[in-house]
Formats: sequence, C-alpha cells, structure tokens
Amino acid sequence: MPCPALPDGFDFTDPDLLQDRVPLPEFAQLRQTEPVRWIDQPRGISGFDDAGYWAVTRHADVKYVSTHPELFSSNLNTAVIRFNETISRDQIEVQKLIMLNMDPPEHTRVRQIVQRGFTPRSIRSLEDALRNRAHSIVETALANAAPDGSFDFVTNVAVELPLQAIAELIGVPQEDRTKIFDWSNKMAAYDDPEYAITEEVGTEAAMEIVSYAMNLAAARKECPAKDIVSQLVAAEDEGNLSGDEFGFFVILLAVAGNETTRNAITHGMHAFLTHPEQWELFKRERPQTTAEEIVRWATPVVSFQRTATQDTELGGVQIKKGDRVGLFYSSANNDPEVFDEPGEFDISRDPNPHLGFGGGGPHFCLGKSLAVVEINLIFNAIADALPDLRLVSDPRRLRSAWLNGVKELQVSTG
Repeated sequence: MPCPALPDGFDFTDPDLLQDRVPLPEFAQLRQTEPVRWIDQPRGISGFDDAGYWAVTRHADVKYVSTHPELFSSNLNTAVIRFNETISRDQIEVQKLIMLNMDPPEHTRVRQIVQRGFTPRSIRSLEDALRNRAHSIVETALANAAPDGSFDFVTNVAVELPLQAIAELIGVPQEDRTKIFDWSNKMAAYDDPEYAITEEVGTEAAMEIVSYAMNLAAARKECPAKDIVSQLVAAEDEGNLSGDEFGFFVILLAVAGNETTRNAITHGMHAFLTHPEQWELFKRERPQTTAEEIVRWATPVVSFQRTATQDTELGGVQIKKGDRVGLFYSSANNDPEVFDEPGEFDISRDPNPHLGFGGGGPHFCLGKSLAVVEINLIFNAIADALPDLRLVSDPRRLRSAWLNGVKELQVSTG
C-alpha cells in the first residue's frame, strides 16, 4: 500500500528538503507502513543512470544491509547516495579509491593498515593536547565575540577542534588546518548555492588534498617521524599505504572526520540550548553517555547507499541486482522499536545503540573513539568557560543531499 505521507515526487535526498529540515515525520510513516520503499527519481538527477533507489528506514534493516557487504556493495556506485546531474561517471569512478567506497577484500586490507592510527593508545596520546586546544578554542571565541557577546558557534567553536584533531593525528602543521577546512567544505558543499561550488571545484579541492597528503607521505618516507603518517607509509613493502592511498585516506579524514564531528558538535550545542534542563544536567554531572546521545540526536550523515550485488529480499520486498539502496540513519536513530522516546534529547540515555557511526559491518566508523573524545572535550570546555551561553537565532542549515549540516549558529554570552 502506498505511503499516504509521501506526495508524488517526494525524495528523501532532495537537497532543498534537507536544507529546510530532516524529514522525521515521513520517516516515521514509512517505518510503520512501508519500511523499504521505492523512491522515484528523474534519471540522472543524482548522478546515476537509474530511476531511483530503495529507502530503508528501520533500524534492523539498516543494520542488516550494513553487515552484509556480499549482498550490498559500497563500491559499485559508491556510498554517496546523491551527487548531482553535472557529475560524470568518470568522476564517480575516481571516488572508488576512497576507503568508504571499497568492498572487502580491498577494504579489509586498507582498513587493517589505517586502523593503526586509531588504537586506544593512539587516541589517548592525543587527548591531553586536544583538551588544551578545546579550552583555547572556547577562550578565543569568547575573546573575539562582538560587544554584545554574540558570535557564530560554527566557525568559532565547532569547526576548530575536529580540524586540529586531524592536524594533530597526521602531523599537519596547525597553520595549514584552514586549508583542510576550505578543501573539505568545497568537497561537501557542492549542493549549496551560497558557496557557488561546482563539481569541478569540488574535484579540484579533492586533488589539492591528495597532492598535499602525498607530499606529506613522501617527506615521511624520506625522513620517518614518530607519527601516524610514518606508521602508515614509511615501509610500503611491509603492508603500508602507497602515497596515493594515503592521499585518499586524508580525503576521507577531511570529510568524514571533519564535517561530521563539526556538525555533531553544532547540533549538540543547539540541542542543549533548546533543552536547558539537559544543559544543567551536563554542567552538573558531565555524564559519560553525553557524546553518544549527541551523535544519535544529530545523525550528521542522514544517509549513505549500497548497491545490490544480486537479487535479494529486504523487509519483505524484492530487491533486484543493481538497485541502489538508501540507508537512512536519521530514521533508524529515531526508531521507537529500539529507542524509548526517540524524540527526546536525553544525555543519560543508556543503552544507546544508535547508528550515527554506521550500522556495523566493515564500514563502522573507524574514528568513533576520536569523535567521542572531541565531543566530550569541547562540551566540557564550553561548560567551564561559557556556562550561560544562550541561543540568538535558529541554525542556518546546509543545502545537501546527505549531510545534516549547519552553516551558522548565532549564540551569545550576554
């Protein structure tokens, strides 16, 4: 039975829709009536030569697709559910060099190398430096606020710690972090006319990152240091990354590790300021469950996709080989079959089996531990230095087909 909540032409990946809101009511209706539903698209509008995709909205089904890469490929059409009609197939094919868009066994090989940089010991070694940087970021935002105490939370706070964490992780000089920010913005914001970014500009930005990273890798091969770059590239014949593989890994870090954590922090601050009882609870008790609830609430990546490798069944629906399947994490993270009162922001929520870091399987977020550390550190710093922060205006959202992004969030200390 067709879902009555969806008018003709409704598309969960419409960037105009996501600039306005995350379609939680429509997700709720689909979970109840048609949890795996075909969504028509004009051919080519998303960059793919097909007529649409299957929207997967239940938590259990998103997990199933995520944990069965033999049935649902990240590589065939990449994990990005919608580019736009100007992208060429050749440009899509290049993106398959990024780990996010690989399948086992190649994905397994690259991930086993890259995860050396994300061991608990590696993350702990960054924590003290990042704690100091978090406090410095908040103090600088306060010092640079307008006379009335107002400032943009996104550019003055949320952006900074993820960038500095990436710089710290791979040995990028802190003064170069703004380059990473600019390049990653150009890659992720191609749907937003405010940035006037074309696919060509986005591709150029990606190549700038690859070139920068390859130069960094070459320098470490020549003169190894005690950092992750040396661990990943210095002895290529011993199972390490080649220079270009390292370059595409840094692209993944720049977008997956920067854009997502930045938006989680921004949505988290907005949630605190619109749920003052939760902000008071955080300031008083600093629950260890906070970061996980912020990620569930924010779900910075609304969706990724997979492509069926064979005819199969999902949620009682027949999926044909070659069909694209959209994994809607924003819907899964609000599934009442899994979460009590999912529409409530509750930093004490435990357990919290959200899919904000992916649905499990080979593509579960490699940087989860680092993201949790960053979120905890920045909100501890904000609570210490800016406990009376207040909201000035509603967030200005990013126009994107798959990111739950915020461009601006005006707050004030006054």
